[in-house]
Amino acid sequence: MLYLKTLIIVVQLLSALGVIGLVLLQHGKGADMGAAFGSGASGSLFGATGSANFLSRTTAVLAAVFFVTTLTLTYLGAYRAKPSAGLLGAAVTAPVAAPAAGGSAVLPASAASVPATDVPK
Repeated sequence: MLYLKTLIIVVQLLSALGVIGLVLLQHGKGADMGAAFGSGASGSLFGATGSANFLSRTTAVLAAVFFVTTLTLTYLGAYRAKPSAGLLGAAVTAPVAAPAAGGSAVLPASAASVPATDVPK
């Protein structure tokens, strides 16, 4: 499960960086200043309008991937395993250990992690 979360986080990070880069590459409505710096669309690789369509479609795909990975990470982070109800519908609990012959009891993990209140400081 840890490898799945790590893979989803890597995909989310790459899609976020891709969206940022593609948004910065796109031309706005008033792209006259962009054309002044040599980004004229007539001599581009995709033609006069091909780059706008390619960049906007790629941005939309990466944004969709980002949203899906975000929802998946939210679901995986909120998932908690429920204890089994057993055959009769009652929750199955671990038995408490009886005191050993030496008189010391074996505490369950939850009781052992609670600090003692009668210990002098």
